[in-house]
Amino acid sequence: MGCFQGGMTWLGWSLGNHFSSYIIDFDHWIAFVLLGYLGGKMIFESFQEEEKSPLTFSNKTLLTLGIATSIDALAVGVSMAFLKLNIWFPASIIAFTTFFLSLTGILCGFRFGQIKGLKAELLGGLILITIGIKILAEHTLMN
Repeated sequence: MGCFQGGMTWLGWSLGNHFSSYIIDFDHWIAFVLLGYLGGKMIFESFQEEEKSPLTFSNKTLLTLGIATSIDALAVGVSMAFLKLNIWFPASIIAFTTFFLSLTGILCGFRFGQIKGLKAELLGGLILITIGIKILAEHTLMN
């Protein structure tokens, strides 16, 4: 996740120098659809009776999640391009902060996921959908 956040900030900055008006127009819709899909999939899987290992994320799911949660970082990079800022330091801080917070979340999730009766996958799915709705609302209602 840290690589995606830092990389998408850099990519947004690069694209912002060339195609800024196109990215800002639809980035929130991409994030909303991807997060809604992943959240819905997690909610659906939380009601399956099959017992699964807590580490069931495939590379495809992690890639999709990394992209979906980094769309806003892409927009931040675009805004940094408008401000003519040097991208390397902010992108590095974003990447390292995201890495450490994601690691903390994984460790906490592993602990809480072992509690019997806790529907961590259901809660995670609801959180992803909420983040998608928040991104969409911020971009459509604030503009």
